[in-house]
Order: sequence, then structure tokens, then C-alpha cells
Amino acid sequence: MALTPRQKQVLDFIADYIDEHHYNPSYEEIARGLTLASLATVHKHVQALEQRKYLRRTFNHSRSLEVSAHYLEQRRRERAEPAMRAPEIPLAGRIAAGAPVESVAGQETLALQDFLGRGDTFALEVRGDSMIDDHICSGDFVLAEKTAEVRNGDIVVALVGGMETTLKRFYREADGRVRLQPANSAMQPILVNADDVQIQGRLISVLRKYK
Repeated sequence: MALTPRQKQVLDFIADYIDEHHYNPSYEEIARGLTLASLATVHKHVQALEQRKYLRRTFNHSRSLEVSAHYLEQRRRERAEPAMRAPEIPLAGRIAAGAPVESVAGQETLALQDFLGRGDTFALEVRGDSMIDDHICSGDFVLAEKTAEVRNGDIVVALVGGMETTLKRFYREADGRVRLQPANSAMQPILVNADDVQIQGRLISVLRKYK
């Protein structure tokens, strides 16, 4: 049976957390990382993932979640496939935007995979000027990596109220709300309850085409 988007977010959060910290997240850390409303919501998703054999849990032990080997292998293959396809182009040297510097062709290459993330990547076309102070302009294309874990200050793709998707810097406020901060001094931040925000990805790179 296929996972729901939220279940996959929970599963990927746990796997990413273990990769980074080398131990399992607590239910509180999962709820905080995914801006979930309650520990009961986390328990519901964990229980569903257990029933579908994606997670294994040892009862009466803290930090006892274990991601199935099958799913970890699936993630490894998904992340390896784009790396095998992504081309490399010659790195001809460095160029100054100020005083001229010598440009010398060498044997280095630029791997486009470095701009594509770890495999679960999607592109969006920017519309509007809310991020111009971060040099992200209307008409640019952004590449975002699907992830369930973001930190304060990350530029994220956020779904607000289940209706509108926006590109903003993400901050958790002391009162439990989320602030989506534009990079434009003429615009006000978006302040919403954490339950009303779903993080869909984190910015990796910006692409701009000159005709």
C-alpha cells in the first residue's frame, strides 16, 4: 500500500535524523521538526508506518524507531540514480565581476549534481519580487529538495493554509507560530499557526537564463 505524503514526510524525517545524529528522534523532535500539532498525531503516523512494515519499534524504550532496510535501500537507489545521470561540464577558470583576472583553462569540471541535491528534487518558476534581496528574481527557476526537516533561516517552499505555495525564509517564533519572512524590505512577513504550514522543500539553487 502506498504511503500518504505526510507518512512519507515522517519516515524521511526519521531516516534523515538518524543519518545526521546517529540515533533516533524522539516523538517531540518529530513533532517539532514537522510542525505537527501534537504527539498523538506523531503516534498515529508511526503506528501506520509500523503496520505497513516501514518502521519497527521496541516498546518501553525511548528512541526505539528503526527504519526498514527495504526502505533505506529504496532511498539509496533513488538518490544514486540522478547522480549517475547528471553531467559534468568543463570548469574553464574563474572570472571577476570587478577587476579582470587571468582565465586559464584546466582539467577541472563542474558537477551539476552539486546543484541538484540528493535526488528528491523539484523545480519551480518564481513569480513576484518577495525574495529580491536574496537575489531571487521573478522569472528565475529555483531547485528545491523535498525534505521534512528545515532550520530557522532556511529558504523554503511552504504551503500555507492548504492553498497557497510561497518561497520564503522560515522561522519558528517563541509563541509557537511560524514566520515566513520575505527578502524584500517593502513586504511584511507572513505569521501563521504551525498547523497551517506544510514545508514542501528547501531551496538548493537558483537558475537564471539570459536570452
